[in-house]
Amino acid sequence: MEKISVTIITKDEEQLIEDCLKSVSWADEIVVVDSGSKDTTLKITKKYTEKIFFNEWKGFAAQKDYALSQTKNDWVLSIDADERVSDELKKEIEYIDFSKFDGYLIPRENYFFKKHITTCGWGRDRQLRLFRKSKTKLTDRLVHEGFDVDGNIGNLKNPIIHFTFNSIEKTISKINQYSTLEATEKYKTKKKITGRMILTHGVSSFLRAFVSLRGYKDGVHGLMISIIDSITTFLTYMKMWELQNKD
Repeated sequence: MEKISVTIITKDEEQLIEDCLKSVSWADEIVVVDSGSKDTTLKITKKYTEKIFFNEWKGFAAQKDYALSQTKNDWVLSIDADERVSDELKKEIEYIDFSKFDGYLIPRENYFFKKHITTCGWGRDRQLRLFRKSKTKLTDRLVHEGFDVDGNIGNLKNPIIHFTFNSIEKTISKINQYSTLEATEKYKTKKKITGRMILTHGVSSFLRAFVSLRGYKDGVHGLMISIIDSITTFLTYMKMWELQNKD
C-alpha cells in the first residue's frame, strides 16, 4: 500500500472535526489548513496531527491547493470537515493496486438532518477525492471546486459519509455564501439577466429536484432540499442581476 496523506480545510468546525479526524486516523499523514477558527477546532485537531497550517481565506480551491502543497506523500485523500471515511472505504483503500490508476472516484452517502438522502440527485454523487498529487490540479472554480487528474481514473465501491446541513441557521448562511460565489462565477458570461430568467430558473430548480429527481420520495427532507436548491438559484440570479446593474 502506498503512503497516503489526508487533507482537510477548516474554519470553526468544532462540532464536526473530531469525527472526521477519527475516521482518517489510519492515514500516514494528516494535513489541516485552517483559515482562522475562533472556536476549539484547533485544540481538537492537535490531538490527531501536528501538521496544522494557517492560510488566509482566498476561496475553496485556493485553500485545498495550499493543503496539497503541504503534503509529503504523492497519494492524497481530500475530505471536508463534514465528511467521514467509512470503515468499508478504509479497508478498500488498503487493498488498492495503486499502479493501475492515477485517481479514484468515490461514492458519497449524503445525509440531511440525519436522514440518508437518495433523491434530488444526491444518490448519484461521486467525487474524485483519492489521487496522485503529481498528476492532479484543482479546477479553477469559486464554488463546487474539484480535482482534475491527468491520467486514468478508477472507481471505488464504498462511500465517504457526508453530513450536510444540520441547522436551518447554518443552511441560510451557506446558501448566501454559495449563491454569491456562483453569481460571481456565472456573471463572467455577461449573459443579460431579466426578471423572467430569475423567476423561471428559480421555479425550474425546485421542480427538477422535487419532481424530476423525485425529492418527494424523501418526504419533508426532500421538500426542504428542493426548496434550498430553489432559493439558492433565485439568489444566484438576483445577485447576477445586481452585479449587472452596478456596471
